[in-house]
Amino acid sequence: MKREFEWGRRTYVMGIVNVAPDSFSGDGVTDVEAAVEQGLRFVDEGADILDVGGESTRPGSARVEPEQELRRVIPVIEGLAARTNAPISVDTSRAVVARHAIQAGVTIVNDVWALTRDAELGYVAAAHDVYLVLMHNRDAQAVVGELGGHYGNVEYESRDIVQAVATELAQRVEVAERAGISRSNIIIDPGIGFGKGLEQNLELLRRLSDLRTILGLADLPLLLGTSRKSVIGLTLNLPVQERLEGTLATLALGIAQGVDIVRVHDVRAAVRVCRMTDAVVRRGQETRDARLGLW
Repeated sequence: MKREFEWGRRTYVMGIVNVAPDSFSGDGVTDVEAAVEQGLRFVDEGADILDVGGESTRPGSARVEPEQELRRVIPVIEGLAARTNAPISVDTSRAVVARHAIQAGVTIVNDVWALTRDAELGYVAAAHDVYLVLMHNRDAQAVVGELGGHYGNVEYESRDIVQAVATELAQRVEVAERAGISRSNIIIDPGIGFGKGLEQNLELLRRLSDLRTILGLADLPLLLGTSRKSVIGLTLNLPVQERLEGTLATLALGIAQGVDIVRVHDVRAAVRVCRMTDAVVRRGQETRDARLGLW
């Protein structure tokens, strides 16, 4: 059964269950039972959603065949669905994978290519009335250095990266709606670390609240995925295994700007940050709304 979320009331935590062996963060778990146990541990730690992915999206990674992606994710999804009521998401850009994942128990499809790699995925999501995450992305030349893969600044038609991302996300939302997806099922993601350089990523993080007010996107829930990413490594000059504090800082800043879901590797720490930030930001908002008669 699809979970209904109360957007704006609190921040939801999406725990990453990575079953690709070549993940940028080095956290890939290829054993099915171990991956299921990791997901269950995340739920115990406070995760609201589990996001299962079987294909690495690190800068410069090669695609795997659909059959391989299915072999990786479906047993894990089935195992989680049998043992938890937490909503399960599949991180895929393929319609065939999404279709099988939904049959296995998925209620959220997380497409990092926002229907640009496989338009059929939109029709699959619409037919099954599941949530669809549309992430902003752009093909770009990857740079691989001592701190891992990342992108240089990418040229957009608009020099304002926030305007550019908002414009392209609005276009993808229109495509999703034309495929029959209810607007209430659409979640947007600015795609931190994807097709953007360091300064562009920092500008997006600085102005997430602006993104929500451009081109009619304010009504859509916003997902933020910064966990262990290159924007943190390059800013702090730290390898992937030392990016926890930087990640948590971006989560708090994002929540203060209205982020609804955070996608993370380190669930326990993220849940604590979300609860603390919500106590300041969400309760403060409720108080202001009450004073203004907006209940």
